[in-house]
Amino acid sequence: MKILISRCLLGEPCRYDGRSVPSEAARLLREAGHTLIPVCPEVDGGLPTPRAPAEIQPDGSVFNQAGEDVSAQYRRGAELALETAQREGCQAAVLKAKSPSCGSTQVYDGSFSRILIPGQGVAARLLTQAGIHVVDEDHLGDL
Repeated sequence: MKILISRCLLGEPCRYDGRSVPSEAARLLREAGHTLIPVCPEVDGGLPTPRAPAEIQPDGSVFNQAGEDVSAQYRRGAELALETAQREGCQAAVLKAKSPSCGSTQVYDGSFSRILIPGQGVAARLLTQAGIHVVDEDHLGDL
């Protein structure tokens, strides 16, 4: 199966803090014979690495900790992730948990106080709406 996957999970230093978070999930998927298609909606949408942390606000917009509206970059990155998934024929996506782009079940509440709430990141939501099964790296069993 072709699976869209967050580039930070593959070891690419593209997170907001300039780091990566290599995941055992990526190794397991490769060993199982899946084809992994890497994306980073935030970078692909035009944001630099490193960048100020961002959170989805209650109205659905995305602001970074410096108070800048980065909603357009998040939407563009989500659209590009969906285009990639559709072009490559991905049936599923394994994305970074809790991310404002990629979180599949929880995101931070927009207050920058590390409070998690149920919800999806901008890209995860768009992919889900398009019928692509989205999970995070800790829930491979849900694929």
